[in-house]
Parts: sequence; C-alpha cells; structure tokens
Amino acid sequence: MSSLQPVRGTHDLLPAEMRRHREVLETARAVADRFGFDEIATPIFEKTEVFKRTLGDTSDVVTKEMYTFEMKEGEEITLRPENTAGVARAFMSNGLSQQLPVKFLYCGPMFRHERPQKGRQRQFHQAGVELLGVEKPQGDIEVISLGVQFLKELGVYENTVLELNTLGDSESRAAYRSALVEYFSAYRDQLSEDSLNRLEKNPLRILDSKDEGDRKLVADAPVFSDYLNEHSRAFFAEVRAGLDALDIPYTINPRLVRGLDYYCHTAFEFTTTALGAQGTVLAGGRYDDLVKTMGGPATPGVGWASGVERLSMLMTREVAEPRPVAIIPMGEEAEKRALVLANNLRLAGFRVEQGYSGNLKKRLIRANKLNACAAIIMGDDELAENAATLRDLVSGDQSLVKLDQMVEKLSIYR
Repeated sequence: MSSLQPVRGTHDLLPAEMRRHREVLETARAVADRFGFDEIATPIFEKTEVFKRTLGDTSDVVTKEMYTFEMKEGEEITLRPENTAGVARAFMSNGLSQQLPVKFLYCGPMFRHERPQKGRQRQFHQAGVELLGVEKPQGDIEVISLGVQFLKELGVYENTVLELNTLGDSESRAAYRSALVEYFSAYRDQLSEDSLNRLEKNPLRILDSKDEGDRKLVADAPVFSDYLNEHSRAFFAEVRAGLDALDIPYTINPRLVRGLDYYCHTAFEFTTTALGAQGTVLAGGRYDDLVKTMGGPATPGVGWASGVERLSMLMTREVAEPRPVAIIPMGEEAEKRALVLANNLRLAGFRVEQGYSGNLKKRLIRANKLNACAAIIMGDDELAENAATLRDLVSGDQSLVKLDQMVEKLSIYR
C-alpha cells in the first residue's frame, strides 16, 4: 500500500459514501426549490477581511481555525470557514440590493483547522440557506420550517430536537453584555484564558465555552431573557407563535448562542444524541447587521447551515446502489455492434456497463458483482437475427429481443 495518505482532517468520499452525500445535497436542493430558494456558488476562498470583519476577532474561527494564505501579490486570502459571509459579500458585489428579498441555497466544502474526530473534519461540507431582505419574524419561521422539511425528507428529523433562543436586538444585547461583564469579572481568577480574552470584547461567547470550569460559572450566569426589551420579546413571541401554528415543537435553551458575531434575535439548532459529541446537525439564526458590518446597506437576514457529513451519518435509510444493464458481446462483430447499442441505451437514460474481456461465464460473474439488473448477450447467432439475448439477472429468465426493440423491453428496469 502506498505511504501517501489524505491530509489529516480530510477524507476521500468513495462511491458508497458519495451516494449518501449526494442524497443529502439533492434533498436540500429539492426542498429549497419548493420554498423558492435558488442555488448559488461562491468561491471557496475570499479576501481574509470578509471573515475577520464579520466573524469577530474573538471567535474561535478567526483566532484558531482559519486557513489563511498570502498570495504572491501580497494579498491575504482565507479558505472559507463558513459561507454566510461569502453569500453576503456576493450580495454586495453583484448589486442585488434592488432585488430584495433574495433567497439563496448553497452547497460546498468549508475549511476549519479543528481537532479531527468522527463527524468533524478540517475539510467538511455544508448545505445552507440565506434569506436576505425580510425583517419580520416570518423570515425566521420560513427558514426554520424549511430546515424541518429538509430533515424530515432525509428521514432524520425524529432523531433531532429543535433548540431555540433569542439574542435580542442591539439594545437588549448591550444590557445583557453589561450584566455578563459584571458577573464574570467577579470570577476572573477562575475563567479560562479564552474566556478572559472574551470578557471585555464579547462576553456572550463565554456562554458557549467548552471549558469545564467556565461551564460551572455559566450555570449561574444571568439569563438573557431578563434583559430583553419589549421589541425583542415581541419578535421572539411571534417566531414561537409561527412555529406553534406549523406544529413544529421546540425547546427553549436560554444558554444557546451562535458562535459568530453577526447574529441577533432568533438563534436555533437542531441537535441529536445519535452522533456522540458532534450533536449539532443544522443551525442558524438572524443576522440583521452582517451586510452593514461589511460596508453594505442595512439588510436584514436569516439563514442556516447543515453539516452534510453528519446528516449522512445520521441517515438510517439505505441509498440504493445503481443497477446497470450489462452488455456482453462475444466476438469481434459483436464488439462493434455492442458499442452502438451501449450508446443508444445511454442516450435513452440507462446506466450501461460493457464486458471488455473474458469468456461468457467470467463476464456474467462481473455483471453480478456490478449488481446489474440484466445482461444483454450478443453473439454471432443472435446478431444474425439482428437480436440479442436479454437475461434477467435476478430471476434468470431470458428471451431473444430484436435490437431495435431493446429500449422498450428494458423499460421495466428503469
């Protein structure tokens, strides 16, 4: 075996896993389409300021996890660690503010320098949606209900719990921030180094700390709901009422915060206990200040991202392996005729495998290994009648079929 292996934190998607991966993406595309979201694609790297300006100087992503490079021209670029900021940049770069509201779906790889483990890779994939230009709670309700439908159609919804919280508006966050600074300042000697750094810049991040000492202090920290102003309370109440109207159950988690600086009001996560430590499979929230922070016009937004690998692992249903039709030509003339037949069948929408060498027995064995549904055996006797033998590889039944009738005869295998 070659000593060359994938870079740590990356892995190859071989056909069986790729089929599950593709099932997640195609389901996301189908559901998003019904909700009126159009797919876009942004570059996998951006100018570093796109992420530094939006994700926050104290976020783990910026301080520890970004893959950043200096180009020959001296410009600094970063492989995207998430795609909301990239979508917002695309919204601004392409002058889409006159088309509001806009609804986008994206799918693709992201990159974070994290400690690799099951369900967490340094190159991973996400499918996500972003709704820009809707300031009312209806936007939050729509993207959450889209997420619910997506998880349902993957067959994983019953294994998840929707956790919900509000981060309030800027006035509410300022009041809560002051309360957190006052509370945690009394425990400076017990805070982790990361949380000490966050205390002045963004104390809300301490609530999301994974440090055990921090988590003990967080348990008795002030609760955000005590500092919400009337507007924030009303906004959150309308979101909850909409979810109730759609019969979407949820659990209020007062400690739920999003890991990036641009969120406000609604924050949500769909979590599971089926994947061990990596329990979040889809998460998002509202980010009304993101585009403005990037230098664009004030534009409300709300969206979510889902981990394709984690959803693929959570799926319990089998993704069917494709079943080709195997063409087995025997003889030089049959080889020539098989090329034409294979091309015609592919044009008609069939997956076709050709037997390239070996006797009839060996080619039939290979056809069975390929999980072929049927074999078309072409020899001199069949070709003399402008026909071929069609054998069902499950039942073993076979019959002589005219070549010009083969597409119709194979219709039962679609």
